[in-house]
This record gives sequence, C-alpha cells and structure tokens, in this order.
Amino acid sequence: MTRTAVVTGASSGIGAATARRLAAEGFDVVIGARRMERLRAVADPIGARALPLDVTDGASVEAFCGQLERCDVLVNNAGGAIGRDPIATAHVDDWQAMYDSNVLGLLRVTQTLLPKLRSSGDGHVVVVASIAALEPYPGGGGYNAAKAGARAVTQVLRQELLGEPVRVTEIDPGMVETEFSVVRFRGDEQAAAAVYEGMTPLTPDDVADAIAWAVTRPSHVNVDQLVLMARDQYGAKQVHRRRS
Repeated sequence: MTRTAVVTGASSGIGAATARRLAAEGFDVVIGARRMERLRAVADPIGARALPLDVTDGASVEAFCGQLERCDVLVNNAGGAIGRDPIATAHVDDWQAMYDSNVLGLLRVTQTLLPKLRSSGDGHVVVVASIAALEPYPGGGGYNAAKAGARAVTQVLRQELLGEPVRVTEIDPGMVETEFSVVRFRGDEQAAAAVYEGMTPLTPDDVADAIAWAVTRPSHVNVDQLVLMARDQYGAKQVHRRRS
C-alpha cells in the first residue's frame, strides 16, 4: 500500500516544496493550509489532495484529520514569525499568534493524527523548527520562544514514543528565502529582501530535500535532529554578505 504523507502549511515555501518532493518519492500526499487557491495550485500538478486547514483552530484541525484514512508521515511545517520588535516594546498579540501556530498548532495536529501514525506500523513525525530554537537573537524574542517551544515538544514526543513504531525528527533550517520575511515584516517587501542581501540563502527545495532524506531512511533509523544552513550563515547571528 502507498504510504500517505501529510504536510501542513503547504500553500507556499518549504511546505509546498516538501509536498512536491514527497510526491516524487512516491508518497500519496495530502496538504493543508488556509489559502485554498494557492494550495490547489500546489496540489493539482503533483496529484496531491488539498484540504483546508488552520492549525490555530481546533475545529479545523479535527475536520482536516477526520478526512484522512491513514497517515504514515506527518510534516508539521505550519508556523512563522511576526515582527522584529525588542522585548521592551513587543506586542503580546504577536507573541500569542506565534505561539498558537508554532507550538499549539503542532500539538493539535500531532495529537489528532497520532492514532493513525501508530496504526500505520511505521509512522514518522517531522517538525520544521528553526535555528532560532537553538540560538536566540535580539529582535526575535517571540519567534525564538515559539520555536524553542516546538523543539521541546518534539524532544518530549521522541521520548514518549520510544519503543513504539513512530519516528520523530526535528529539522532546524537557517535562512530560507520564502514568504517568511515578507510575513514577518508585515508585507514590507523591501525590508524582507534586505534580509538576504549579499548572501545566498537556502531554498525551500533544499529543506524539502533534507526532509525527504530523513523520512526515507530505513525504519530502524531515526534522524533526531538536522540543522541546515547556507554556507554563508553560521548560527542565527553570523552571516557573510558580499559587497556588490
């Protein structure tokens, strides 16, 4: 039987690239996100199934997961950052939104699909966290806290599922050129472009390649954590930028 891979936050960026890559690997792919028009544009060319999903809404998560007959691989990619304010002036609403999508969204989807992952006999949970989970940086307090929370959830889940037929993998990318920075800077494309100025960041396909590699290892092999950065980046705070 063809294995089913579920990817959240798959309407663009890493999620969309992961959906395409897993479909190429032979998985039956189901993708979820809020922007259905964008989601269908990803799904149709690869024969994937597109379903509406808002990971911050429990009812949406239940409806999404209820339409799945099975789940062998779950890629928790939904999340993101809002703002670059220092802690002294940060907006609580922004932090709450980041926590809800990056941590509670991860919990909602994983918890709901865990019975299917267990019953598959060879389940795999992948969490797309961030280098921000490992190294906090000024102006990133809310995102750092949210991704550190996602990392903690991932590590605990790995321990709690020890001995069961479910693997758990954490993927921690550095700078990836997607809509991430546009969203973070509230639509300011100039500010978003400046993030990658003078350096060559990762692409969504680079991260998708790492995810596909992790989930196609033999079932007795668990890739616990994979940190992925561009050659021009070291950690969350050091980036080499070339002068034009």
